[in-house]
Amino acid sequence: MHIPGVSSNPDVVSSPVETSPLQSTPLNTWQESPGVSARFPDPARKYDTPGLGDGRSNFTTNTELNQSLRQLVGAANSSGTKAELLTIGNSQDGAPIAALLLTRAAGTAPQQLDESGRPTIMLVGQQHGDEPAGGEALLVIAKELSQGSMQTVLDRVNVLIVPRANPDGAAAGKRTTANGLDMNRDHLLLQTPEARALAGLSRTYRPIAVFDSHEFTVAGRYLDKFQGVQRYDTLLQTPTTANVHEFVNKASTEWYLLPIQKALTEQGQSTNWYYTTSSKADDLTLSMGGTRPDTGRNVYGLKNTASLLIESRGTGIGRTHIQRRVHSHVVAIESALQTTAQRAKDLEQVRTFVGRDVASQACKGEFVLEAAHTPEKRRVVFLDPQTGEDRPQEVNWNSAVKLRPLGTRARPCGYWLSPSSGDAADKLRLLGLQVLRVAETGSLLADTYQEVTRGSEPMNDVRGPSERTIERVKVSLQRTAIDVPEGSFYVPLNQPLANLAIAALEPDTQSSYFANHIILGLTDIARSMSNPSLVYEEVD
Repeated sequence: MHIPGVSSNPDVVSSPVETSPLQSTPLNTWQESPGVSARFPDPARKYDTPGLGDGRSNFTTNTELNQSLRQLVGAANSSGTKAELLTIGNSQDGAPIAALLLTRAAGTAPQQLDESGRPTIMLVGQQHGDEPAGGEALLVIAKELSQGSMQTVLDRVNVLIVPRANPDGAAAGKRTTANGLDMNRDHLLLQTPEARALAGLSRTYRPIAVFDSHEFTVAGRYLDKFQGVQRYDTLLQTPTTANVHEFVNKASTEWYLLPIQKALTEQGQSTNWYYTTSSKADDLTLSMGGTRPDTGRNVYGLKNTASLLIESRGTGIGRTHIQRRVHSHVVAIESALQTTAQRAKDLEQVRTFVGRDVASQACKGEFVLEAAHTPEKRRVVFLDPQTGEDRPQEVNWNSAVKLRPLGTRARPCGYWLSPSSGDAADKLRLLGLQVLRVAETGSLLADTYQEVTRGSEPMNDVRGPSERTIERVKVSLQRTAIDVPEGSFYVPLNQPLANLAIAALEPDTQSSYFANHIILGLTDIARSMSNPSLVYEEVD
C-alpha cells in the first residue's frame, strides 16, 4: 500500500523541587581557542530564560523551571489557549518531573484531545542532566506557544513539553540519574522512575511524534583521537533499530529530518547524522547512535511514532555558545511543530496504517532478532583546535541507516508469561501494550526456549561497556504443548505495538527482559505458535 506523501526512497543526503544550581564549572573542561570560537557566533535572536540571563554562572534551576512553567500556564489560559501543568512522576531524589500541556481543544483531558482531531507532539529535554541547551530551548518554545509567535500551531496540534526529564542529573550537573543509570538507555526496561514517567505520559497521550533534545561532546575523545574538535552545530538521527516499520522511518526522515536540516542550514548552522565514538583510545571509528531498542528514539519508533534525536554542540564547554546552542534546538523544534501542523492528517493516516499492518503480521513470516551497524567509509569535518579551520578526514563509519540483521526468527502469535512475571507484564502495559491475564487453566502449543550456553557480560552500546551486567544466553526452540495456569499472562501480537513486545521478550538479546533480570527464568516465557483457546481477563 502506498501512503500519500511518503516517497519510496529511504536514503537521506545529509547536509554538511530543589534550590541548588546546575553546576557549570566542572563541565567547562576544554578551553576554546579564538579561532574555533569565531566559527560559532551568537544568533541575531537573543533568548531569555532564567538560566540564560546576563551574568549567570548556572543554568535554570529546577525551582526556577517549575516557577516558569506555572507562569506560562497563567499566560496561556489568559490568551485563549488551554494549558495544564502535569506532574508526571518524581525523580529518585524526590523532585517533580513536570510536563506542560498546551492545546486549543475543548479541554486538556486525553479524551478531549482525541475528540479535537488534533494530533499531539511530545518534546523532551535533558534526559542527560549535563546537556542543558535542550531544556532551556524548551522553555523558549513553551513561551512562544503559550503567548508568542508560535500560538497558531495550536490550532492544529496539541503540544506536550517535558523540559527536564532528569531533574536530579540537572541539579548535580551530571549525565545520569541519581542512581547512576543512563535514563536514555531505559525506555524499554523502565528501571528508573524518570523513564517510567515518560512512558506513562506517552501511553496516556499517544503522541504522533516525539523529539528528544540532547547535546554532544565537543572535544574530549575527538581531540584525543582525531586531533580535532567538533565542527557541526547539530547532529540528528531517526529511529534505527530492528523492526521499526518502513513508513515510520520515512515519515521521520522525509517529513521531519530533511526540513529540519534545511531550516538549520538557512540559519547558518551545519548539520550531520548523529555520531559518537567509543572510549577506547585506539578505536578510530565513528558510530551513529545505537541500534538497540533501548533509547527513546528507537522505542518510540517501535511504538509507530515518528521520532528524532536532536543534538547540539555543547557537552564539555560549560556556558560557551549557549545562545547558539539553544538556537539550534529552537530552530529544529519550530520546524518540527510546523511540519506536524501541516502534516497532521498524513501522520494520522500513517499511524493507522502501520498499526494495522503490524497487527496483521501475527503468526506470519519472520522478524529480525537483532541488528547491527553497517561499516563503511565517510568524510567527516573536524576543526583545527587552534586555528578553527576545517580539517576533513575520511573515517571508519558505522552506519545505522543501513542495518545488518544478526538473526531472524519466526513471528509467533503471542507470548505466554508465567504468573511470577508480573513485573514484566506491568512494564509492558506501561509501554502501551495489551497484556491479558489468564482467568482459567488451559494449554497452548508453544515454542519453548532451551538453554544452549549462558554467561554474564557487561551491557554495551556504541560508547563502550557499562558497569551493568546482563545475562547472555543462547537458545534453541522446542515445539511442545504447555500447561497454562490461572494467573499467568498472555501478550497477543495481533496489536499495533507488537514489535515492542518482541524487543522485550525474546530472551537472547541484550535489551530483553530476561537478559536484564526482569524475567528470571527461560521457563517463565514461551512463544505461542497458534492462537490459543484461553479464557482471559483484562488487566488495567
